[in-house]
Amino acid sequence: MTVPYTVKRSSVARYVRLEIKLDTGLTVVIPKTYKIEHIPALLNTRRRWILNRLAKYSQSPGVSRGRQIKDGGTLPYLGQNLEVAIHRNHVSKDCIIIEGNTLNIHLVADVDKLNQFVIQWYKQQAAEIIKEKADKLCKRFGLSYHRLSIRSQRTRWGSCSYNGNLNFNWKLIMGPEPVVDYVVIHELMHLEEMNHTSKFWKLVAELCPRWREHKKWLREHEANISNTLYEA
Repeated sequence: MTVPYTVKRSSVARYVRLEIKLDTGLTVVIPKTYKIEHIPALLNTRRRWILNRLAKYSQSPGVSRGRQIKDGGTLPYLGQNLEVAIHRNHVSKDCIIIEGNTLNIHLVADVDKLNQFVIQWYKQQAAEIIKEKADKLCKRFGLSYHRLSIRSQRTRWGSCSYNGNLNFNWKLIMGPEPVVDYVVIHELMHLEEMNHTSKFWKLVAELCPRWREHKKWLREHEANISNTLYEA
């Protein structure tokens, strides 16, 4: 089977990264000094992973150009599928409130861009929850970061730059809270070790003994979470 792919040269990438997205397929991100002629051999070594990942995207139930938000439907939040209840009533402003297993969306009037309104709520929740977790861990272990941002990354759950900037994917909070904790710990440990050596993983394991389980969960649910809601 021949799989088409796009090559993207990055000035910040330190190693080759394979990205698979629903809309663009396979993209090979390479550092600026990497030789393009080495790509075919690399892809051949990752052939099974690539085919398995493409198969998951095509076979996963509910994977589409974003889930339609509707009354009585569901949306994931911290590992739970919350039932959506849309209320059009006399509230002072549009708001979203979680009550039990229900995601109550209160609207002043019909909202043309309901999808974007819900996405903005997710981003606000992600900013509050992830920053709180990061700050507690930093205080506990004497760490410090420069800036923490919530982004719309499609292929990364989190990242840490050399100057101490932390970035997290807002869709991360659709997953279980222990998984969120793992990603936060993972990126914070890069403040100590900017690599993925055995020393780095030892630091992660000390704070998150079940990190392999959480990493596997993200890998297995990446397609569904990544395509739950799309930004316009």
